[in-house]
Amino acid sequence: MHIPWWKKWYSHISPIVLEMTESEQNPELAVLLNRGRMQLLSGNAIYSWDDLYRNFSTAFEVLKIRDRAVEEVLVLGLGLGSVPFMLERKFGVNAYYTAVEWDEKVAELAMKYTFSRLKSAVNIITADAGDFMDICGSEFDMIIVDIFEDDLTPPQFETPEFLKACLRCLNPGGLLLFNRLYGEHKDKVAADRYFERVFKTIFPEAWTIDTQGNLILCATATLSEKD
Repeated sequence: MHIPWWKKWYSHISPIVLEMTESEQNPELAVLLNRGRMQLLSGNAIYSWDDLYRNFSTAFEVLKIRDRAVEEVLVLGLGLGSVPFMLERKFGVNAYYTAVEWDEKVAELAMKYTFSRLKSAVNIITADAGDFMDICGSEFDMIIVDIFEDDLTPPQFETPEFLKACLRCLNPGGLLLFNRLYGEHKDKVAADRYFERVFKTIFPEAWTIDTQGNLILCATATLSEKD
């Protein structure tokens, strides 16, 4: 979607509301032009903000994602499409993206405001991410888990079974990135406990990246784990 230059300029002074809408899953959805970037808000949560979606931008920098062989990417929880946007536009990753988003309205907004600006091929699947992973028969070089309802990760995506499904769908050497809130004390306690007690039982060599407000849980799939 083309945005006039003057709107981009003015958005550095004050955010501009481009669209207000709602869905069954998200009663409040707002697309803003903020600091020259597209931003998606749902209630109190920022779901996307182009390359200013700091948690993954920081993680990709730390992981030196430009130097990795990434051709097939699975994104669970699409938002406005910040992950494919920054991977292509900021990090030069030209990949094929499969994006699973349960809210059809959010998927429509991503197509309208983000993917119209990209060259990469994107296949959006409107479905529950858990149901998709149960039947997924493909393998990916990178899986991004960025699933929130407002500011909470639904419990069905915190189970060992869900993580095993992610492992099954990773290529050997493939990378899993799981986004967790890490701002308030209660969020830090919950994220640290989940990482130690659940995540590392499936991925023993896992590590984390603290992005100052979020914690990205990271793991690679080894042949021995997949066996």
